[in-house]
Amino acid sequence: MHPIFGKCPVCGQELTVTRLECRGCGTDIAGQFSLGRLTLLQPEDMAFVETFIKNRGNAYKVGEEMGLPYSTVRARLTEIIRALGYEPGAEPKEDTSPVTPEKRKSILDDLARGKITSEMAIRLLQGEPSAQGA
Repeated sequence: MHPIFGKCPVCGQELTVTRLECRGCGTDIAGQFSLGRLTLLQPEDMAFVETFIKNRGNAYKVGEEMGLPYSTVRARLTEIIRALGYEPGAEPKEDTSPVTPEKRKSILDDLARGKITSEMAIRLLQGEPSAQGA
């Protein structure tokens, strides 16, 4: 079987599926069905995605397998994310919460007992200096 492609080779517009057939029983279904975003990728991008999934998202292993430097793997992944219609998010930040887990639990316990208001709890959880003495 030939791989499916999601863009018209003539004009580049997105294709839709209008007929599905079961090989086992011969059931034939007609209508308009979406191919999904992945079919919009170029064959080489789809191969990259398959390699990425096979390596459980480990960009270093993808680079090793495809003979690409880590930076190229990351850049290629960003391009594919955009091709799928998404905007890549910023790198995850380290937890810089000014409140320790123990303090957080204490604040939430005080809130549950009605000792502090929800507004005060929010300020305390955000580590606002004006709320510390409250």
